[in-house]
Amino acid sequence: MSNNNNLNVFEVWKDLYNQSSNFYDEKMLESFPSQGIGQILDMNLQFKKFIDETTEKYLELSNMPSRKDLANLSAQIVNVDAKVDSLEELLEDSLEAGSNQVSLEGELTNLKSEMKNLDKKLNQILSLLKTSENK
Repeated sequence: MSNNNNLNVFEVWKDLYNQSSNFYDEKMLESFPSQGIGQILDMNLQFKKFIDETTEKYLELSNMPSRKDLANLSAQIVNVDAKVDSLEELLEDSLEAGSNQVSLEGELTNLKSEMKNLDKKLNQILSLLKTSENK
């Protein structure tokens, strides 16, 4: 049972190499047709697919991230970083608006006091004009 669970990738590769080498030699002797090359390429692609799937399963079973998992994580980190940058920019804009509002409030207070002074001066001028008319 342990032999079935322990897959030796090197042995599989070695067997595939020997079979493909023999197959390649046979096809070379048949005047090297393009169909033979196509079959060799197909066999190599199937082996690559097998190795990729086996590696993916191994990584999954050993709780290790695969290349795909790392790429997804990297994309999520980039998205979070963009959102943080956006929030920082929004916060800076709102702080600038708050500081502008404080300065506007100060200017408004100064304007009110100046208006009160002008109102007092106008009242004084009016009272002086009334007193001069009465005389």
